[in-house]
Amino acid sequence: MKNKKKILALIPTRLNSRRLPAKALLPINNLPLIMHVYKRVKLSKKVDDVIICCDDKKISKVVKKFGANVMLTSKHHQNGTDRICEGYKKIKKNYDLVLDVQGDEPLISPIHIDKVIEFHLKNLSYDIILPNLKIKATNNTNIVKIVSNKKNEVMYISRANIPYEFKFKVPFFKKHLSVVSFKPESLLKFGKSKRSDLEKSEDIELVRALDLGMKIKTINLKGDSFSVDVFEDYTKAQSQIQKDRYLKFYR
Repeated sequence: MKNKKKILALIPTRLNSRRLPAKALLPINNLPLIMHVYKRVKLSKKVDDVIICCDDKKISKVVKKFGANVMLTSKHHQNGTDRICEGYKKIKKNYDLVLDVQGDEPLISPIHIDKVIEFHLKNLSYDIILPNLKIKATNNTNIVKIVSNKKNEVMYISRANIPYEFKFKVPFFKKHLSVVSFKPESLLKFGKSKRSDLEKSEDIELVRALDLGMKIKTINLKGDSFSVDVFEDYTKAQSQIQKDRYLKFYR
């Protein structure tokens, strides 16, 4: 019998989000937004340990009341990947993969999480697995899009609509889904590096990984998930959670 792979999921979050302050603690169906993410990651069949990495004792105090594992990290991180890197370095355990599950997607699918893990375990020559969902054209710069080659290797990541429709319309764009799988050594390499110029321009941290020459592969997933970036997203999440299939399985 093969040894089971050990998977760690880290959920980065911060209190003073720019576009929607304290969104991690906004209530959705009587639970803080961040706890929906936590409970859905716990529904994954392949994740062994889940920890919220936050920057403020206010978040820590609230999620502990709901039984979540949490650790405090620096207030000075520019992005979630650097935050989970600090968190991972504090954990004295070995894992085969480290997942970054963004703390602002309260309707993230546990099935998507498991599919990303399965895919990475079959593609361990890649540093990072970055899943995508097909979407129609949008001018929403809060939505990050990716371009990949025929091998599904990620070529670039942008807030712009890429590829640019100069000659003809493309049938769909690939939206970056906020579940990212790292090989542990790749996450640590990322955390040791400085922000790149392209990363600063796009304000997308994984552009730094491309700048570092890391190998990133994408997997095409089906479904719908969205990050809560502005108040309209929050009201949409409040509405959609009422008919959500996973809500009844929370524990």
